[in-house]
Amino acid sequence: MNAGTKVALAVAVAALCVAGAIGVLVHRTTAANQLATARSDLDRQLLSAAYDYAAARKSPARIDPPDLPAAVARAVRGNVRATYLAGGAHPVLWAATRVSDHNVLALSRSYAPEARTLGTLDRTLVTTGAAASVVVSLAGLVLGVRMGRRATAAALAAERIADGDLDARVHPDGRDEIARLAASVNTMADALGARLEAERRVTADIAHELRTPVAGLATAVGLLPPGRATDLVTGAVGNMRRLVEDVLEVARLDAHSASVETESRQVSAMARRAVAGLDGVQVRITEDAMVETDPRRVERVLTNLAANALRHGAVPVVVEVEGPVVRVRDHGPGFPPDLFAVLRTSGPQRFRTSAPSTGTGLGLTIAVGQSRLLGARLTFRNHPEGGAEAVLRLATD
Repeated sequence: MNAGTKVALAVAVAALCVAGAIGVLVHRTTAANQLATARSDLDRQLLSAAYDYAAARKSPARIDPPDLPAAVARAVRGNVRATYLAGGAHPVLWAATRVSDHNVLALSRSYAPEARTLGTLDRTLVTTGAAASVVVSLAGLVLGVRMGRRATAAALAAERIADGDLDARVHPDGRDEIARLAASVNTMADALGARLEAERRVTADIAHELRTPVAGLATAVGLLPPGRATDLVTGAVGNMRRLVEDVLEVARLDAHSASVETESRQVSAMARRAVAGLDGVQVRITEDAMVETDPRRVERVLTNLAANALRHGAVPVVVEVEGPVVRVRDHGPGFPPDLFAVLRTSGPQRFRTSAPSTGTGLGLTIAVGQSRLLGARLTFRNHPEGGAEAVLRLATD
């Protein structure tokens, strides 16, 4: 239930409660005043009838009526006058007093007119209260829907910002708390965009500055005499070069400066080329397909996924082509729970891996960035039969 619905329901409940409370108060006050007036009038008539009885004049009062309520008879034993309302389908109002040691003078009349008047009042109160509640509820619904839409717009903008759309903004409307929230979301987006841009520039600048010395190291390594030490240095320099290239690729993806050059290619051909230099990777073709895409970027995605599976999983690593869908699965323990939770919610995070000593965590980040650039969808899961699995769904016409 969203906030707008809650506000509308709260206003409707409040309106019903207020209408009900006012109705009950008016009913009870009117009934009490009505009964008090009727009792007073009948008591005055009883006094007049008592004078007439004492003067032996005819009056509407009766002596010891057989239908006199027992409550009235008990009340007048102490030489007091009493009035009593006998309820039921046909209410009757009584007034009685003692005129001798053994006789009671009583006067009665129907209370039905007052009961009908009170019933008419109740129906009027119910109708008026219901109409007022409907009007107030509709006003509350309009207010709640408006508030809900504004809050939803702010939430959607925050979600878009969290997904990487730093241009998403909310248009504040009014000066209430929701408008303040919208302005805060915009301020957050501006600050986040500035911080990410500064981070991207620093990363790109560092990577660019490292390219020249790394290239020089690679050239110098080629001049070393063959041997175990040379092989170790060559491997380290190669890893450093790949890391620098990965950092530059991430910077280009963050800056949205990468371009896509599409052409029609077979998915199976791209998969085979992507893993051609990786030992322990098998390619299975269940169903082939032609897709219009950037083959270089698709191959980069598949290479990163397969290399990540080899590094963190266990052989065999299987790349299965099923039409425009490519699955890369290893037979290791699968994604750890903490990493899998991050992959499902916010996607891979750079420099975060399941084993910090075995990689930089840029491979999956680049794969996801390239997939978005291609308009493809990349998801991750732990396979029911064991191992981690990445599923790449290429866009088709």
